[in-house]
Amino acid sequence: MRPVRIDDQGEWWMAHGRPHPALRPFLDAYHGYWEKRPAPNRKRTLPSRRTVMIINMGPPLDMEMPGAAPRRFSSCFAGMYDGHGSYQSTAAQRGIQLDLAPLGAYTLLGTPMSELANLAVPLPDLLGGAAAELPDRLAAAPGWPARFDLLDRFLLGRLEVGPSPAPEVARAWELLTAARGRVPVTDLVAEVGWSRRHLTQRFKEQVGLPPKVTARVLRFERAVELMTAGPPDLAGTAHACGYFDQAHLNREVRALAGCTPTELLATMGHRPIAGH
Repeated sequence: MRPVRIDDQGEWWMAHGRPHPALRPFLDAYHGYWEKRPAPNRKRTLPSRRTVMIINMGPPLDMEMPGAAPRRFSSCFAGMYDGHGSYQSTAAQRGIQLDLAPLGAYTLLGTPMSELANLAVPLPDLLGGAAAELPDRLAAAPGWPARFDLLDRFLLGRLEVGPSPAPEVARAWELLTAARGRVPVTDLVAEVGWSRRHLTQRFKEQVGLPPKVTARVLRFERAVELMTAGPPDLAGTAHACGYFDQAHLNREVRALAGCTPTELLATMGHRPIAGH
């Protein structure tokens, strides 16, 4: 485990592990973390292409999903969402985070992603008693490599019994993510050979959000990446991400992040944008 930050705001340590090759199409890495702060920490959460599984080996988290009241969780899963939320941790945290592609979560959880969109759900509610025991088993393991090996075994067992995504949904997801959301739904329909209604229903079932809303999230995700990659250029970002103009980008940031671009960048440690 290596230190990410140690300052007057506390300490943050992380350990990373590569999943088993069979899991890598759905999951890039395991992220173990240990955090110690002098006071609770609150952080804004933003829509993205990933779903999140938290296996908590420390105190619970207070999470707020779009349009919902805050709720306290230990280990949990959050599906794709198209609004802003937040989480607040206590002064000490320890656990493992898994950032899962939605189609991987569909297989590993065996649950329609449409039932988990814009929601956070306790992990035992989805995976039963084995998930309830998992945090204690991970905490007792002799080090992070052993914890990641244990997670491999747990998830591979889920992979063997979970449903497979429809090839047509997988293809539509591939096209949308490759283009960062800049693909009309009519093009997806033409590519996979389904009706628009059928594609929307199946895509929502297995990804969580409909194709059009997913495209919106992907464009927003790309815009945040560009705005935070260097000196902010809102007009250039709007053009690169397929927005009509800078005003359109501003409205999307307000809708999906709950604040202006200037406020969003300030919370992410970037300098203010003059005139906004």
